[in-house]
Amino acid sequence: MAYRDLKEFIARLKEAGELKEISRPVDPHLEITEIADRAVKRGGPALLFTNVTGHSMPVLINQFGTASRMCLALRAESFEELSRRVESLVSLQPPVGMKDKLHAVRRFVGLAGLRPRRVRRGACQEVVFTGDEVDLGRLPVLQCWPLDAGRYITLPLVFTRHPETGRRNVGMYRLQVFDRNTTGMHWHLHKDAAEHYRQCGGRLEVAVAIGTDPALTYAATAPLPAQVDEMAFAAFLRGAPVEMVACKTVDLEVPAHAEIVLEGYVDLEERRREGPFGDHTGYYSLADDYPVFHVTALTHRRDPIYATTIVGQAPMEDTYLAKATERLFLPLLRLMLPEVVDMDLPKEGGFHNCVLVSMKKSYPLQARKVMHSLWGTGQLQFSKCIVVVDAEVDVHDYAQVAWRVFNNVDWRRDVTLVDGPLDVLDHSSPRPLWGGKIGIDATIKWPEEGHHREWPPDVEMSADIKARIDELWPLLGLE
Repeated sequence: MAYRDLKEFIARLKEAGELKEISRPVDPHLEITEIADRAVKRGGPALLFTNVTGHSMPVLINQFGTASRMCLALRAESFEELSRRVESLVSLQPPVGMKDKLHAVRRFVGLAGLRPRRVRRGACQEVVFTGDEVDLGRLPVLQCWPLDAGRYITLPLVFTRHPETGRRNVGMYRLQVFDRNTTGMHWHLHKDAAEHYRQCGGRLEVAVAIGTDPALTYAATAPLPAQVDEMAFAAFLRGAPVEMVACKTVDLEVPAHAEIVLEGYVDLEERRREGPFGDHTGYYSLADDYPVFHVTALTHRRDPIYATTIVGQAPMEDTYLAKATERLFLPLLRLMLPEVVDMDLPKEGGFHNCVLVSMKKSYPLQARKVMHSLWGTGQLQFSKCIVVVDAEVDVHDYAQVAWRVFNNVDWRRDVTLVDGPLDVLDHSSPRPLWGGKIGIDATIKWPEEGHHREWPPDVEMSADIKARIDELWPLLGLE
């Protein structure tokens, strides 16, 4: 069953022994960050701070901070189950028998019923502040790191609509709190909402939901094409439509069961210095000019919980959000590149600086084709390093990948250097937004690829001996 709201998910976490309530006074200025950072790096529980200095509102953090909690959030037993869900959705195999046809009909009828459902009232509007009543100081917003420019809302679902098509976008963009009713709006150049902003011609209405059913929160982080509604994708993940309610001061809809909602606008002519901010790269992203979000309404439930996260040196909570993305979108990648077997995005690369991919090679230089295809695909365009290995290599075993790279690669022949787009947060390139990338072909080389020497086989024991020792092993006293 889908979680109706964040509180239902919190109850499930508590039932599963995955939540720790902390009643001791803790400061939102740096202290919560340090506690949460230690907890996530030790595989610790979700944390609910019920006594936040200067605030009556509890703070939830680290709700996604382990693989098991991430799966619990998306109602799955494992990441592999998530992959299978998407795989069944995107399968293009035509139905053969009547059973297949009925299954296909049920699948697509079910999807048609997952469009968001508008309701007249929402719990997110039980308390309403507008105009001069708005005060962001009511929220226990964290200052995460010592050199941050201030307090940041870090887990917001930001709703906008394309000025011409009316198509909704929901993304996750940090909001630096400037004062009681304005924040920054950290829209990177490549993001869909930034395109809405550029096309608006003046003011663009914005709504922000904080504290939702975890499937909605995850959907806001997913690298979906602009044509796919994040709320429909969330409905697919949760198995039920998302109930939406009209905002009070802007012509947008937000999840009816959110804990907190901010409404307002950004103006095309207004920008303000935002940052620095301790970011998911493990470095501070530097100050720059970004749009200003003017808050015209602040609404919330009668007993709201403020949901937040921190980012920094991996592993962090976003590690598991990104791992879910890796698994969920692998079937879609295979749809475009059927030779791809598996993919791993190491957390140490911030999930966009490095891609490890295994493939079934059937013609010369196919590994290079895969590299260039990945550099032309969605957010994978930002990948600074792509390593391609053969199908039998486990890309999640970094020692195996390193062994293939260190032994299989001729650095003159097997390395591809290109220029291309980089993530806005990349600080290593001499120029912003673009720079050098590397592709490494660590597959076995063929004569057609210029390798005319004999390629040696891997050192492996024969299968019959392995089976024999499997039987003998318990009797050897070596456990």
